[in-house]
Amino acid sequence: MRSASQNSSHDKSASYNPAGCNCLALRQAARHVTQIYDQFLAPSGLRATQYSILARLLRRGPMTINALAADLVMDRTTLGRNIRPLQRDGLVAVVLGKSDRRSKELRLTSAGAVRVRAARKGWDAAQARFEGAFGVKRARKMRALLHDVVADADDAARASA
Repeated sequence: MRSASQNSSHDKSASYNPAGCNCLALRQAARHVTQIYDQFLAPSGLRATQYSILARLLRRGPMTINALAADLVMDRTTLGRNIRPLQRDGLVAVVLGKSDRRSKELRLTSAGAVRVRAARKGWDAAQARFEGAFGVKRARKMRALLHDVVADADDAARASA
């Protein structure tokens, strides 16, 4: 039989096992996949996060910074850091909101639309590379599970509000 101190040290070592940490595993996988997409997007001059921002604006139209941050599940300040180079390069414009002049909207410029459409070839190639290595069915299941993680977190946040 184990003593209390043995149980305590076992519990501590198990809780510090990186292989059992969901957050670490997800972050490592995210960094790995991001590197693949960044490699394929490099000829367009965009990184994966920048592509995601531009593609979302192309698909959804102008959005407030808060709405886009929520949509991308990204901290507003992190989104702001990602927007600055896009704004500097003339790919997005930050303008006063239509419905609320106190808010700021992000709009895709015509140059941004051209760039994101040109980058789509790289994104398609990255998607094909990932799915070729990981499997199309497994990738689809993985995306569904990850969407569930975000939806469950959103549900929990609404329930506690």
